[in-house]
Amino acid sequence: MKQKTKTQVMFGKVGMYVLLGIFLVISIFPFYWMLVGSTNSSDKMFTSPPTLSFGGQFMENLINLDNTVGIGRVLFNSLFVSGTYVVLALIVSSTAAYAFAKFDFKGRNVIFTILILSMMIPYQATLIPLFQMMSAYGLLNTYFALIAPQLCYPFAIFLMRQNFLAFPSELLESARLDGAGEFKIFLKIVLPSMKPALAATSIFLFMYQWNNFMWPLVAIRTQDMYTFPVALSTLSGVSYTDYGQMMMGISIATVPIMIFFLVLQRHFISGMLGSAVK
Repeated sequence: MKQKTKTQVMFGKVGMYVLLGIFLVISIFPFYWMLVGSTNSSDKMFTSPPTLSFGGQFMENLINLDNTVGIGRVLFNSLFVSGTYVVLALIVSSTAAYAFAKFDFKGRNVIFTILILSMMIPYQATLIPLFQMMSAYGLLNTYFALIAPQLCYPFAIFLMRQNFLAFPSELLESARLDGAGEFKIFLKIVLPSMKPALAATSIFLFMYQWNNFMWPLVAIRTQDMYTFPVALSTLSGVSYTDYGQMMMGISIATVPIMIFFLVLQRHFISGMLGSAVK
């Protein structure tokens, strides 16, 4: 087999970096366009050629956005709902996944199969019965209605279960022989070694709740309960849309997701690789 020369290897590396650079620019450009739009007026976003430089409308767009939807309240609602949801959903998914992975009980595989199959049910099919149930108990337009319905998230349980399966059962048996209870084993022995899996699951849960639009749109009735997706949807008018405001809102809504991901990035990669190896 003919070996490549140093020149061929060099040109191969240069070509690879050029290709990666092109993909990088394509990936970053939507974010750049979003930031540019948030600093310009709406009419400058559709000029020919398009405006690609930052403008001086940043504060005006921010003030207009706050006057329209109350951006501080919207930010609080989204952070509170998403943060509370992540904590509670992690408790539910981790305990359920641990039971599916390490406890042998009758019907375990059947229940887990049904849980996974439930992921195939269209989310829209559950809206009407869910709305009727929340309305019957007077829970519409509350934080409980936004947080509770999806606490048992099948994909989160599946992801955590795959990581729990890799945990040595011998350590659990040793802890039981030493007199440790099941909750102590779970909290003191198992969970500390599952930080990467918990971080990966947290990111999925946070992004799911932060971007959730359909159910909050149905469950929310007053503006003071708006989350970001619902608030941003109100900025699109029938005859006129202020795209400067909209881009400003999208920019603000993107920041918490990026911060959350960057903080947990290292653990996220480790958790995904751990479940993939299993």
